[in-house]
Amino acid sequence: MTSTADTPLVSVVIPAWNAAWCVGRAIDSVLAQSLRDFELIVVDDGSTDDTPVVLAKYGPSIRIVTQANGGMSSARNAGIRAARGAYLAFLDADDRWLPDKLARQVAVLEKQPELAFCAAVATLEDAEGRIVGEWRGPSGRTIQIADVFRNHSAVAGGASAVLARRDLVVRLGGFDDSLRGAEDTDLWIRLAAHGGFVCIDEPLVVVLRRPDSVSRNFAAMRLGALAMIRKNRNLLPAELRGDFWRSAYAGALCDYAKWGYRDGRRGAALRDALTALCLAPAARGRLAIGLALAILRGQHV
Repeated sequence: MTSTADTPLVSVVIPAWNAAWCVGRAIDSVLAQSLRDFELIVVDDGSTDDTPVVLAKYGPSIRIVTQANGGMSSARNAGIRAARGAYLAFLDADDRWLPDKLARQVAVLEKQPELAFCAAVATLEDAEGRIVGEWRGPSGRTIQIADVFRNHSAVAGGASAVLARRDLVVRLGGFDDSLRGAEDTDLWIRLAAHGGFVCIDEPLVVVLRRPDSVSRNFAAMRLGALAMIRKNRNLLPAELRGDFWRSAYAGALCDYAKWGYRDGRRGAALRDALTALCLAPAARGRLAIGLALAILRGQHV
């Protein structure tokens, strides 16, 4: 795929809200990419700290879009609207890329035009810069929509690891900003329904894990994840909209029962476990019953 001065190969979108402490590192990691055919769009989502000051220092190296605070999905969508590239890459302001991230991913999508997007292994770091794990997805095969329904972490690295075809993202309406959780997974499901994806089996992204990150907002993530599973049911092949869908929904309820119980939400956790049991007794019954009994007995899960 070729590009011109007006149409770069890749558009990179960084949403930034009160990110003066970290956005410079994210920008630097993009500017250090071995693939040079990109534009970098930073969306200042109504920051009240020194984010505008940090961004101004980069001059013409970046394009700045400024808007009133609308949240992560709104900021990403603003970047999508401004983008001109054939491919879209997203990077959260507190994450960063390794130098060959774009080059490796563009090569994959150029070679496999049937794919809607790709991801890559992410190294997980804590706030002190210590490696605390890796986020890996299924490797060695093309992943389809059912895989993402079954496992919401199948897209390794989350948004910061994804490279997608811009025309398809635009056609699908970008991120659903009516959701306040699981917006990423919602878009991955809709993309996978049109072409599937692969995960490059090498670390190309560094994702920050911190206690106050958006992903730790339990209530929003739970509501968003369940709404996302319901809204996308009809994207599944017809034969998977019954027992498979109920099993996936019940599996998510079991996950949130476990996490909610650990967070001290015993009553809500028990309701989620019992709802999962009623919804998919054959597929998730043993798991749901085990969780419910552990919650009632006050046992560790």
